[in-house]
Amino acid sequence: MTDSSGPDGRSAQEEGLIGRMVGGMIRRSLRKSFHTIWWNPPPEGLRGPIVWACSHHAWHDGYLMFEAVSRLGIRTLDWIAEFDSFPLFRHVGGLPFPPGDSARRAATVRSTIRLMREERRSLILFADGTLRRPHEPWEFGSAVGLIRRQVPGVRFVPVGIRLEISRHERPEAFLAFGEPLDDPEDLRGRVEDLLRPESGEFQVLLRGTPDVNERWDMRRIPGR
Repeated sequence: MTDSSGPDGRSAQEEGLIGRMVGGMIRRSLRKSFHTIWWNPPPEGLRGPIVWACSHHAWHDGYLMFEAVSRLGIRTLDWIAEFDSFPLFRHVGGLPFPPGDSARRAATVRSTIRLMREERRSLILFADGTLRRPHEPWEFGSAVGLIRRQVPGVRFVPVGIRLEISRHERPEAFLAFGEPLDDPEDLRGRVEDLLRPESGEFQVLLRGTPDVNERWDMRRIPGR
């Protein structure tokens, strides 16, 4: 079976009317929260099944990865710890992964492996599945080895997600994608390399909200 992406990557990730509504909510939040979202995308022609192995140090990481995989047109799943607070995320690839509920987590893992094998879906895998401050220790869990064993042909793409606030009123986000890997050994080290400011040449993924002086510069008023 071929990759399930349609000609419009956004519609492939957003399932039905509810999916489009949730996708619109996510993009409004991104535009409101950031000045610019930058990325250096993975190689063209990449198709699932892929594990996007991501750092996880900021609240918006899931939203940022949603926009990236939508742009790539690669239909992707995402394990969400707080899924029950907003189950409509199911319509944009979200699956429940609640802490302390081993039965539901196991069911999600089984569903994920089935969809990756049968429909060539991909998976956003955040380190530890836990949001951590940048200075705190983190690791990728056992899911990496399990998926490698259970999903033939799966590839691992390290992703470093970094926020920077300095030049603008709102932060800028930088998504650095590494080369696809068949062997996930030293996946954490690859991600840490991508978190460095000099980790690639970036292009615009999404424009957000300009600074107040960019929106309201009174020097532009005619005759002033």
